[in-house]
Amino acid sequence: MAPINLAFSEPAWLLAAPLALLPLLRRDADTVNYSWLALVPHDPLSTAVGWLLRIVAAAVMLAITLGLAGLHRPQVPVERVGKGAEIVLLLDRSRSMDEPLLPKGTQPALYSGRRGESADLESKGRMARRLLSEFSASRPDDLLALVLFSASPIPVMAFTQKQDMIQGAITAGGIGKGLSETDMGRGLLAAADFFDQRAYAGSRLILLVSDGGAQLEPGMRERLTTVLKRNRIGLYWIYIRSAGARGLKAEAGDSEAMESAPERSLHHFFQGLGIPYRAYEAEDPEALKQAISDVGRLENLPIQYQEMLPRFDFATRCYAIAAAGCLLLFAAALMRVRRWP
Repeated sequence: MAPINLAFSEPAWLLAAPLALLPLLRRDADTVNYSWLALVPHDPLSTAVGWLLRIVAAAVMLAITLGLAGLHRPQVPVERVGKGAEIVLLLDRSRSMDEPLLPKGTQPALYSGRRGESADLESKGRMARRLLSEFSASRPDDLLALVLFSASPIPVMAFTQKQDMIQGAITAGGIGKGLSETDMGRGLLAAADFFDQRAYAGSRLILLVSDGGAQLEPGMRERLTTVLKRNRIGLYWIYIRSAGARGLKAEAGDSEAMESAPERSLHHFFQGLGIPYRAYEAEDPEALKQAISDVGRLENLPIQYQEMLPRFDFATRCYAIAAAGCLLLFAAALMRVRRWP
């Protein structure tokens, strides 16, 4: 069992602690005059009660002194073991994520002139944030971080388990309009940097949510390969497939140009990294929800994490003990014999 560390906010009050010994000293005021002491019967119970009341009085004075000194337990880190993972949520914040996620099989041209129906549809970015909020709320043992990316990566939140911070960070990802440019390589590097100089405590994962691929330069590919392998990071890509866009998997009749599409090229690169990798194609809201749900079921390995216990103040308890002792002493004083008949 780990020792309990205690501290004082106002240690100068401890100089008054020796005063708690005063009730243990004999005082003349405690004596009762009687004509002949030999006639007084021996009463060990009263003697014991008398000493008990003296000890209570000393405890009252000591409790008040400790309360004034601000006795408390400082903030302390505690090692915990749960089931989950260290997950960096990497969310695409490009302009295309502000477009609605159309039902499967729907052509965008059919909605271009029907503003009312198009406005009622939830955008890809908003739906992704909503489902990620539900995902994080269902996994209290996970350590989550958040990075947004478009032209540049935007680290939003470091690793934490505090749900209020996580939910607030995910919501903040929807502020403003997305940019037209997307640099997925820098976004992945920023997400992987969260694991640098961090002790390995369990499953590590980057959860990439994006609606498009990107052309990565050879130098960027080498850097990504190095950092992902060095930090033993898994990668899950939830590819939100836009209506009419090419998918990640090859299909019969695909031309060579289709095979070299950015999303397929990126998918092939991820497959060859030699790290745990899964890709999900979400073509409609239900598929996106199912993909995020699958991730939640897969990443449930034991994980060690450190939780900061907040400072705990003992001053209130000290005053409560002192108040209870004072009530006991007051009740005893009412029953005290002032003079013998």
